[in-house]
Amino acid sequence: MTDNDTTVTGWVGWGVFAAIVLLVAGALDAFHGLQALIGPDTAYFVGEAGLFSIDVQGWGWWHLISGALLILVGLALLSGATWARVVAIILVALNAIGQLTLIAAQPWLSLALLALDVLVIYALTVHGHELKARRQR
Repeated sequence: MTDNDTTVTGWVGWGVFAAIVLLVAGALDAFHGLQALIGPDTAYFVGEAGLFSIDVQGWGWWHLISGALLILVGLALLSGATWARVVAIILVALNAIGQLTLIAAQPWLSLALLALDVLVIYALTVHGHELKARRQR
């Protein structure tokens, strides 16, 4: 099936799933970013690998900006924009790499989010082109 094909199959649900996951993840990221910007300047986390110290303000801005991007890309995906598929895959791949770095501190959460990232990448690479066809119907 090519991008010019207007056939929509039941697999279009995978693309919608990816868009909804991006919208929810973006809203949560933006919320956590705002929490970090309003809260204290430094946080310490104890993990099996040792003590982690992070600049909460920098972390907050990163999550606020990435959350806003995820929301915009999720909305664009629902409208069938092809550029949104590419940007979403890049953002989700960056998140997956970030989850790999956090496995020592939060193994179960990191593995669960990594699995979700893989599902979203699968949905957008294999079935994402059907979102454009869905919009054209």
